[in-house]
Amino acid sequence: MTATMPPLTEILDLLPDAICVVDADGRYLHVSAAYERIFGYAPSDVVGRAMIELVHPDDREATLAAAQRIMDGTLQRHFRNRYLRKDGRAVDVQWSARWLPQYGVRVAIGREVTELRREEAELEHLARHDALTDLPNRYHLQRELRLALERAAETGTGLAVLYLDLDGFKAANDRCGHAAGDRVLCDAAHRLLEGLRQGDLLARFGGDEFVALLPGCRDAASAHNVADALRTRLRAPFELPDGPIQLDVSIGTACFPDDGASVESLLVQADRAMYAIKRTRPHHAADMPIGAALPD
Repeated sequence: MTATMPPLTEILDLLPDAICVVDADGRYLHVSAAYERIFGYAPSDVVGRAMIELVHPDDREATLAAAQRIMDGTLQRHFRNRYLRKDGRAVDVQWSARWLPQYGVRVAIGREVTELRREEAELEHLARHDALTDLPNRYHLQRELRLALERAAETGTGLAVLYLDLDGFKAANDRCGHAAGDRVLCDAAHRLLEGLRQGDLLARFGGDEFVALLPGCRDAASAHNVADALRTRLRAPFELPDGPIQLDVSIGTACFPDDGASVESLLVQADRAMYAIKRTRPHHAADMPIGAALPD
């Protein structure tokens, strides 16, 4: 029996990636069978339609720019955008594409990467956030503080940093174990978030230390007002398995540009101010009975 070569389109239809051919105006001339699996549209639904109509509205400008680069002769590899499926859901696609001027067409191969994009977003979140409290971590804080400093320098709107350290937190771990201490930390983080303004950022800096970033905070008096409000929230009792515990918090403030003009200088100054306050409080809140007056 003599073997015969099947039509190329039948071979291409076996591929898991969508193969698309569009003309110079971006209208579909041909799509492979995988197109329907990825996008929900049968080939007959899209042939003759403009490719850009199916691209997610937020990605159309970048997609047209990429298409122009292809038309200018650049081989486009690993370009990502989102399409809207026939059922309305967004799907992430990674493309490789080339312009073939001798035929007057663009040929593109698209692979669905929706799950990959979700996993990448999760990994990025984990890299930037504290695993226990889900607050931004030290790395994320430093990045956001750097950007906030640039904006404050350009606009003159002010910026303040608060360095917070819980007083008496060790007693929660000693009394009921680290699991209970973790719950106290999460509760403290939630209270602090509720006490901040919209647009502020709260990060867990390490252990029982937090840092709040206050964009638009113009002076030390405003920063101290926010700090006082946060301290009031933290001084309410926390519940432990064996009964309530009362903590306090020492908060140091630093303002741009009076106390520093860099990420490092502002954090160092706020840290020093926090320790100066902590040294004035000889008694830990957790060593005091509930209802007793806490030191100011």
